[in-house]
Amino acid sequence: MKFVSYWHDTSVPFDKAAADPVSGEYEVAVIGAGFTGLNAARQLAKSGVKVALLEAEHVGYGASGRNGGHLNSGHFASFGAIKARFGDAQARRLWKAYDDSIDMIEAIIDEEKIDCGFRRGGKLKLASKPSHVQKLQAMCDELRREVDPTVEWLSSEDVHKELGSDAFHGGVLSPKSAMMHMGHYVTGMARAAHRHGATIWEHNPVLARERVPQGWQLTTPTGSLVARQVVLATDAYTTDTFRYFRRRMMPVASFIIVTRPLTPQEVAATMPGNRNYTNSLNIANYFRLTPDNRVLFGGRARFSSATNQKTDVSSGQLLRKQMLEVFPQLADVEIDYCWGGLVGCTQDRYPRAGSADGVIYGMGYSGHGAQVSTLIGSVLADIAMGRQGTNPLDGMAWRAVPMHTGKPWFLPIVGAYYRMKDMLP
Repeated sequence: MKFVSYWHDTSVPFDKAAADPVSGEYEVAVIGAGFTGLNAARQLAKSGVKVALLEAEHVGYGASGRNGGHLNSGHFASFGAIKARFGDAQARRLWKAYDDSIDMIEAIIDEEKIDCGFRRGGKLKLASKPSHVQKLQAMCDELRREVDPTVEWLSSEDVHKELGSDAFHGGVLSPKSAMMHMGHYVTGMARAAHRHGATIWEHNPVLARERVPQGWQLTTPTGSLVARQVVLATDAYTTDTFRYFRRRMMPVASFIIVTRPLTPQEVAATMPGNRNYTNSLNIANYFRLTPDNRVLFGGRARFSSATNQKTDVSSGQLLRKQMLEVFPQLADVEIDYCWGGLVGCTQDRYPRAGSADGVIYGMGYSGHGAQVSTLIGSVLADIAMGRQGTNPLDGMAWRAVPMHTGKPWFLPIVGAYYRMKDMLP
């Protein structure tokens, strides 16, 4: 078993990073080479802006290279919940942003000729308990009526045609949802940003920032640069250098296992529908087939902000147990990959983007960033260039999490609460 991300291990690394020490003056410096930062840098460079991108590790190191490979339409919350919180107009704008971002990803892949296996396979949200059926049916009816007439309700019999499992009691099918190879996409985005003129430094975390007459000076282990504006796109991997944002997000660990490739017969007996799947538990699992027919199965196996080989091993064992509860026929199928990563969760689980603390920022995706972060990267580029009216998150207040200083000591308590709720009928 490899304790590395399947997406990292099965894609060609970015090979155009700058080899010289960090230096120079730029119009915009982007911090973080995930989907958000890469698309911000790509858009800026395409528009003729002199842009530098600083990455603490390697391109796609964080959530963009550690996620479940889903590009799911709409927000995780019901449309009614979003509408009650933000009003009808903002709710529709937010919901549409997730769909628009998938369209944008598809367009970028075509424009930049990125070979990443993008496919509109759809997402199926599954009722894990009989008591969840009525709520999911009501959610389906609301979505059809309000924002997405393409969604469908699938009965338990229909679900059984999708999955070789008796664990579910129906589900909501969202046909617009898509999937792709995240490693190929992130490398392709980095190459595109570089090709358009962005300078990308890897292994250069920002250790300090200082106001200077020209804007900001950013210091890294190899040197420093000066930029008129700074775009912060680090999500759960935001450091204490940007404490304002650390206090508004909780880094939560998420874990994934990936099996060996399944035979065609095993695929037909396990996941013939070949979509993105999530269940309806509070501590949910998500799963899909990879491009080479492995089962990818993930979830919040533990509520903490720690990811290392020790936590990966224990979390992987729990995920395998959960996978076998859904697919007992995989009992003799080996696990080839196991890894963890951090999710940047806001208190209300809605993302944020805008300007604060001297920087332009986009983060707080709360486990649903793979689909919307590309669009937010474009939004941040627009803000840097003075373009208005494209930010679907504009005007959303973002308060610090009470008693939170950057290390979420309270996560085990939260996890225990949700586990107890999932034990109820």
